[in-house]
Amino acid sequence: MTTHKDRAPLVEALTEYRLRGASSFHVPGHKNGRAYGKDPKYAEMLQAAMQIDVTEITGTDDLFHPEGAIREAQELAADCFGADESYFLVGGSTSGNMALILTVCEEPGDIILVQRNVHKSVLHGLMLAGARAVFLQPGMDGPSGLAVAPSPETLRKALAAYPGAKAALITMPNYYGMGSDITPLAELCHDHGIPLLVDEAHGAHYGQHPQLPASALSCGADGVVQSTHKMLAAMTMGAMLHVQGKRINRRLLRQRLAMVQSSSPSYPIMASLDLARRLLHTQGAGALTAGLAAVDAFRRGLAKLPRFGLLQPPQPGSPAAGTAAAGGQAPPPHAGAAAYTRQDPFKAVIYDRTGVLSGYALQRALEERGCVPEMSDEQRVVLLFTLGSTIEDSNHVLWALVHIVEQEETSSRTPHKAGDAANGSRAQSTEELIRMLKGRGDFMKHYVPSSRIDTTFAFGSSEVRLLPEASSKSNVSTWNNWGDEAPYSDPVSFSLKPMDEGRIEPMPVELCAGRTAAEMVIPYPPGIPILYPGEVITEGMARRLADLRDAGAKCQGIADPSLATIVVYRQEAGLPR
Repeated sequence: MTTHKDRAPLVEALTEYRLRGASSFHVPGHKNGRAYGKDPKYAEMLQAAMQIDVTEITGTDDLFHPEGAIREAQELAADCFGADESYFLVGGSTSGNMALILTVCEEPGDIILVQRNVHKSVLHGLMLAGARAVFLQPGMDGPSGLAVAPSPETLRKALAAYPGAKAALITMPNYYGMGSDITPLAELCHDHGIPLLVDEAHGAHYGQHPQLPASALSCGADGVVQSTHKMLAAMTMGAMLHVQGKRINRRLLRQRLAMVQSSSPSYPIMASLDLARRLLHTQGAGALTAGLAAVDAFRRGLAKLPRFGLLQPPQPGSPAAGTAAAGGQAPPPHAGAAAYTRQDPFKAVIYDRTGVLSGYALQRALEERGCVPEMSDEQRVVLLFTLGSTIEDSNHVLWALVHIVEQEETSSRTPHKAGDAANGSRAQSTEELIRMLKGRGDFMKHYVPSSRIDTTFAFGSSEVRLLPEASSKSNVSTWNNWGDEAPYSDPVSFSLKPMDEGRIEPMPVELCAGRTAAEMVIPYPPGIPILYPGEVITEGMARRLADLRDAGAKCQGIADPSLATIVVYRQEAGLPR
């Protein structure tokens, strides 16, 4: 087994191929980029990648039967991330989630325990497997109203009710970087002789620095999927699947991975996985130091802007700094503060304490000023930092927040059109505004508090209108998805059987309550289905769909992208069988 941390075996093999200068008589057709020789206008940005964009030839190994460079690269990844065995994924975490489900659910009708608010790739895996899912209610952070992983008690009850379940699958951390210790969940699964599978797409960096939460593998998970491209340095679609122990059939897993991934895997993506691992493996915690310093600078700067709050776990004896609980979605009665005990420092989740700017409006305002967030919901904006973030990035977004408030103050004193405060001056181009904000320099050194901006929104000020714990605004977080009061559902069957068009019809969202959904509603990001086919649409869900539509949320999986209507079963047709 290769243990030389500073090596990048696949990158070395591809570099050797490029330097050899051999003539290509194999795919791909661009022939190391030469096909663009007469039309180089846009090809320059791809030129370096195309020189290593090869196929399974002598010396480059085979992802699905690795014996050389890829095998060595995957062994090094296993050593870096603490796995018994690691697999490169060129289809993102999506392919890993599907492969794990197809591995543990060997036969149609097998039962698997699944956290209800999971990524759509998990649902697609269930469909491919023909599995039956028992959905586990997520835990709930009361102050923020956001869902996290199911509690140990919920999992314990589900395991007792369905002792034949093949596995349990959860997501940790969630899209906001919120989480908790999953060791009790792993122990419960192991006591019942089944594996715990974890979609750790947003936690590839976990366990790699003392300031970061523990990784799922270190907590005892058996199969873990990580999006190396999200929080580390791989190219988009580059991910890894890590396994440990004997509860997962690895021979079958390798077969499933070959089924759900392309037979022509991208070598540039695999090379980026090799390099991302090497960066972390050789530098250790030091690889994350600069990024954490950028986050710390942002947090210290944000503390000087009391207009904006920051999501963080509840502190003993005091409420969390999270946003208000979901007004339009009453949290389930099994909600508990202990559901949220760990926060990824690289996920800075901010919100307007006054409630004047929704999360969507704040995102648009930041984008107008050259700061592009990861996502937003009605109240919050997720700013994603990584090991590649810089102090300059932090200064830019802090000055952008100051400018948003300055523009709002200016607009409040002069006649203006609605929305001008959030969108900034129309006379100033986005490029000019970005240059101006970046040119302001070190925020902590040069920021001079404005008496109007900082006293009006100071804590305890009589003028401030902070968001209360029970907001009157409906919370339409696209991460939340919970059902009734029961901690787990009856088994829900999944299949690839297409919908009978004669048994369904579109229905205005305002009139859909009480009807049975015939399509999946998937707000994206983060890609978490909030409504499944076969579910009865409650009054609360109908209001939530209308809120999402009115807020301009983008949804996948629906026939009407505007969300003016939703497809339901005809009342005379009955439920699908």
